[in-house]
Amino acid sequence: MAPSDSESELFDDVEEDLDEEPEAEPEIEEETLEAVEDATEEGDDESGSEDSEDGSDEEGSEHTVEISGDTLAEAFAAEMATQLSGTPSQASQSQSAPNKAPSPPPLARKRSLSPAGLRRKALKLKIGPRTFQVEAICALPHPVPTHSLAASKCMTHLLTGSDDGYIRDYDIFTALNGKNFLTAPQRHHSGVVEGIMKAGQLRFWWENPAPSSVPVEEDRSISPAYSLEMHSDALWALAGSDTGHINLFTVRHWPGRVCHTFSAHRGPVSSLSLDHDEKSFFSAGWDGEAMQWDLNTGQRTRTFTSHGAQLMCIAVRPTNAVYSENGSPVVIQPEPESTPLHNAQSYPVNGSNGPSQTETDAKSDASFDPLFDDEPEDAPKSAVVNGDSAPQPLKPSASTVAPPRGAPPLLDHDRYKTFSPDILMTVAIDGQIMLWDKRVNTPGEGVGRLWMSEKTPPWCLSASWSADGNQIYAGRRNGTVEIYDVRQTGRANLGQGPRLLKTLRNPVSSGVVSCIVGFPDSKHIACASIDNIRLWNVAEAVESDLTGRTKSGVQFKIIPGHHGGYISQMLVDPGARFLVSASSNRATWQGDSTRTVFVHDIKHIQ
Repeated sequence: MAPSDSESELFDDVEEDLDEEPEAEPEIEEETLEAVEDATEEGDDESGSEDSEDGSDEEGSEHTVEISGDTLAEAFAAEMATQLSGTPSQASQSQSAPNKAPSPPPLARKRSLSPAGLRRKALKLKIGPRTFQVEAICALPHPVPTHSLAASKCMTHLLTGSDDGYIRDYDIFTALNGKNFLTAPQRHHSGVVEGIMKAGQLRFWWENPAPSSVPVEEDRSISPAYSLEMHSDALWALAGSDTGHINLFTVRHWPGRVCHTFSAHRGPVSSLSLDHDEKSFFSAGWDGEAMQWDLNTGQRTRTFTSHGAQLMCIAVRPTNAVYSENGSPVVIQPEPESTPLHNAQSYPVNGSNGPSQTETDAKSDASFDPLFDDEPEDAPKSAVVNGDSAPQPLKPSASTVAPPRGAPPLLDHDRYKTFSPDILMTVAIDGQIMLWDKRVNTPGEGVGRLWMSEKTPPWCLSASWSADGNQIYAGRRNGTVEIYDVRQTGRANLGQGPRLLKTLRNPVSSGVVSCIVGFPDSKHIACASIDNIRLWNVAEAVESDLTGRTKSGVQFKIIPGHHGGYISQMLVDPGARFLVSASSNRATWQGDSTRTVFVHDIKHIQ
C-alpha cells in the first residue's frame, strides 16, 4: 500500500529533527559536563532553557515519540557515537586536565566533642591550687563493711558495694544541700563525736545476685560486691563478686536490672577498670589473672597472666597521657642516645637513693632554706668545669629483691622505649607492680615489672596513677608510699626506664598503707592508714629518715573522718570537689572497719 500524505509528512518531520540534532548536540554535551563538574542547579536550569528554545520542534517530537520512539532513540544513540568518536581531542583534553591540576588532598577535619565529651571536659580541674583543705561533711552509715565505691564523673550517682551483697545508690548533692543531719544512733555508729554532719540520701538499692552455676551456700543467693566500676554518665555499672563473676547492671534507667554476667575468674574479683572508650573493661582477681572484656559482645578478649600472685589492683593509664585533645593517639618520639656533658644530669639508676631533678626542684622555700638549714651530708658535691657542674659518678644501686618464679623481667630502658603510651598497670599482693603494653598481644612481650628494693616488704594493697600519667603511687606494708617516675619522654627518662623517684614515710605508728589515690592536679595524694587519712604534696615532699622526721617538719595534713579502721577504697572526682572513702578489710587481712562511708569536701587554697 502506498504511504499516505500524512505519513510522509511525519517522516519528513523526523528527518528534519535528525538533521537539526548534530548542531544542538555539542551544546547539550557541554552543558551536561558543566553540570556534572560544578554540581550546581544553574546547569540544570540552563539545560532546561535550551530545551525550551527548541519549542518549535516539541510538537513534532511528541508526535514522533508516539509513532516511532524506538527509531528516534536508535538514531540519537548512533549520532552520539559519531560525535564522541569524531572528537578524540576533546576527550584527551578532558583527561589531561586533571593531571595538570590535581585536586588537593582532603583536609583533616577536627571533630568536635560530643555532648558527653563536653560535659566531661567541663568537669575537669582547670587550674591546680597551691594546696587543698579536706573536711568530712557527710556520713553514710552501713550495716556491714563497704568493700568498693564507684561514681559518675559529675558525682550525681555514688555506688557502694557492701559485704551483705547489696549495692546502694546515693545522691550526695541532695544530702549536702538538705537539712537532714545524723541522729544520735547514727553518730554513735559512725564514730562522729564532734561537729555537725549531714546524713546521706539513699536513692536506690539492689542485690548483687550470684549465678546459679556457681555453688554457694544454701541460705545465700547474693554475693558481696568486692569491686565496682560505673559508666561516666551513670548508664550502667559493673560489680565484681567473691565468686568470680561480674554483673552488668543498669543504673540511671531501671536501676539494678542485670543485663549480663561475665564469668571467667576462679576467685574474688578485686578490682575493675574501664578502658578509655568505655567499650571494654579490665578485671583483676585473686586467681592471679587480669582479663579484658568486650562490652559489646560480652566475651573475654585477652588474658594477662604473670606469676600467679593474687592481684589487688588494676588501672588504665589516664586518657590525657594516651590521647591528645583532638582524639589522636600520642606518638612517642625516640630520645637521643647521648647528650653533651654540660647538658647531662646525674639521674639515679633504678633503686638508688641519689638526688634526682625532681627532688632538686622540690627543695623550694617551703621545704629547704639555705640560710638556716645545713646541706645534707650525703648529698654529692659536683665539680665546676667551665662554669658548668659536671655530674659525679653514681653510687652502686641498692640490691634488688629476687623476682618471683614466673614473674616478667625487670623493665629497663631498652624494653620500655618500645612501649606505647597506652599502658595497663597491675599490682600483686607480693608487692610486684607490672606494666603491660595494651597494644602488644604477643605472650611474653610488652610487659615488665618495676624495680623493688630488698628492704621493701612483700605487700602492696593499693597503687594509683597520677592524673597526668607520669607517676605511679604505691602504698607499702611498712607505712611508706613509693613514687615511681614512668615518663617515656623528656630528659627525666634519658637512658633509663621507670625509676623510683622518692619514698614518703608515714609515722611509725600509722601502720599499713591500705589505700592511696591521686588528686587531679598531679601533685597531691591521699594516703590511708589504720589511724588516719593523710594529704601529701608529692611535688614538694622530701624523703625522711627511718623515723619519719625531716628538717622541714611535718609534710602532710590529717584528713578527719576515718579513724581506727582499714580503708578499702577512695575516689576523687575530676574537678577535685569531693573525696569519698570506704572502710573494709576485704577479707584479705585481719582488721576492723568503721562501717561508714564518708564524703569529704575539698576546698582549693590558692
